[in-house]
Amino acid sequence: MLVSLKWLKDYIDLELSAEELADRLTMAGLEVDEIQTLAPKFSGVVIAKILSVRPHPNADKLSLCDVTDGAETYP
Repeated sequence: MLVSLKWLKDYIDLELSAEELADRLTMAGLEVDEIQTLAPKFSGVVIAKILSVRPHPNADKLSLCDVTDGAETYP
């Protein structure tokens, strides 16, 4: 059976990591086959806010955007 740690935390006050919970469940006589982390493994990702959008001067189906990452603005 698959159980989500987030789902468990919706129903019980749980201050344990997934590994600590798996260890305690095992010590209580339950079997834990594996712990899966479903979060994507991104690195180097920057989130930016679009400040303005304008048509591309040489292409009908393209747009140009001004964006900022909070520290710098990119035309």
